[in-house]
Amino acid sequence: MDGQAIRWKQRFENLDKAYALLGEIDKVNFEGKFEPTLREAFVKRFEIAFELAWKTMKDYLEYAGVVFRAVPRDTIKEAFVAQVIEDGQVFVDMLEARNCTVHMYDQAQTDKILRDIQKRYCPALAKLCKFLRSQK
Repeated sequence: MDGQAIRWKQRFENLDKAYALLGEIDKVNFEGKFEPTLREAFVKRFEIAFELAWKTMKDYLEYAGVVFRAVPRDTIKEAFVAQVIEDGQVFVDMLEARNCTVHMYDQAQTDKILRDIQKRYCPALAKLCKFLRSQK
């Protein structure tokens, strides 16, 4: 097995673990009152899972021989073209949400992102993990 194959598979193992932790968000009702620490914990879990997702896609695409500029937005575009992901827009939205959570704090915006994690981002990450698992 060459180094690129090992790299994307190793990174995928970390993504799979991070996704499992983020998936616990389904147990939380963000409509009511809840501990602010819980909000922050899920935001951090999302940031980690997204970083691992785009970097795993990058490594997988490089292993598959796709040549592109290895930045998040271009990686998402190429992953969509290569049918690694079904919905490129949801991953672009994840990128924008990650940028928002990393660079500023606005409780209303954070609450919207948490709802998006539950309803849109976790299902998209689950599909990505399923695809990558099938390629191992």
